[in-house]
Parts: sequence; structure tokens; C-alpha cells
Amino acid sequence: MLIIRDFSNRFQQMSGMPINSKGGKDILRKAGIDTNSKQYQAVMQSMSSASHGVGYTTVSAIKNRMSRYDKDGDYVSPLTGMAGLVVTDKNRASKNKIISIPESSRDEMFELTKKEFLRENGVANGDTTKRTDVYMNLYRKMNKNDRLAAGHTLEQYERAYTQAFVDAVKKINPKWGPGKPISDGALDDITRESIDSALVKSGSELVKRSSVSGSSLDLQI
Repeated sequence: MLIIRDFSNRFQQMSGMPINSKGGKDILRKAGIDTNSKQYQAVMQSMSSASHGVGYTTVSAIKNRMSRYDKDGDYVSPLTGMAGLVVTDKNRASKNKIISIPESSRDEMFELTKKEFLRENGVANGDTTKRTDVYMNLYRKMNKNDRLAAGHTLEQYERAYTQAFVDAVKKINPKWGPGKPISDGALDDITRESIDSALVKSGSELVKRSSVSGSSLDLQI
């Protein structure tokens, strides 16, 4: 006796299904996927952007992609385990803002920048720097919605610290340039607090107060 079984659902799950159809969405719901969730919506938007439209896919593919997003539909980096570090239409306008960041992160950046500046004689060495670690530590302290702006703000402080070290060395030796030996004790009198206190917010940047002609700006971050 010939027995005929309906393998249509199983075949769709293995080979792909039209997810925009009513039947496709029913299969997703039965598989425990909330098609109204922000995670699901983020996946659909991502797949649509990548392939100019969502056609056929599988339940496992959808679940795998959803695991890369948090409950708010924000992408979670598999390298850092953190969300909020990808530029999107939602955060694009605020990513270059100057905001308040922990003093501990500024201390960490100051000390590292000073150490590497002396070790490399003022040369920025992308192969040996540990600056990424400082940024990662900062991101972990921040709300995910502030992480991009926090990184931009810390970058402004990093730039100010480096410039202060250059100015200090050149004050002793006007002919000094990156790669040339740095006089012993050239940076001893520089503190992170003295640099920070001289900075003011100018648009999306931090600049020395003296460089803002006639400015009455206050550093409100």
C-alpha cells in the first residue's frame, strides 16, 4: 500500500519559504518567532537592503540573524558583545556630539597616550598602540545610545593630550620632530586636569580656550 505524506512544511523550512506570504509568517510564528518584534523587523530590513527585497529564506536563517540583534533591534557586535557601535540612520545625527564621559576613561587615555608618546618618540604606531582597549573600556561604561558620541568625545581628548605633549617637547627643543629623541622629564609637569580645564566645546570639537577668539563658550558636557 502506497502511503503519501505531506512534507511541504519540512521542505520549506529546509529549502526556503516566501516569508512575506501569510503561510510563511504562520510558519515563523509556529517556530516561536515574533514577527512583530524589533529584532525580526531589523533582520527583515537588513536582508531587504542586502538583496533589494526579501524573497525566500529559512526559519533557522531568520533565528540566526535575530540572535545578532537586541530587543530594541540594535545590532550586537560579535567581537565586542555590545550594541550601539554601528552608525545607522537612527544615531547618525548624534554620533559626533561632545558629551560627558567618565573621568576614569580620560585618565586612562591620558596615561596611555603619554606612555606611547614617550616610547615611540612621538610617532603614532598603529601596530603597537593599545588605544582600542581604552575605547572598549569606555564603551562598556556608557549607555548604548551614547557609545558613538562617547567615542568621538574621547577622541577629542586624545588629540588634545597628544598636542599638549608635542607643544611641551617643542618648548624645550623647537627643532624636535616625531621620531627624534625626547628630552628626559619633558612631560613631567603636564597633567590631565590642566589640559582638560583649558578645553572648550566648539561645535562637535574640543579646542583650547585661547584658540577660540573672543569666545565665551563653557565646556558643558
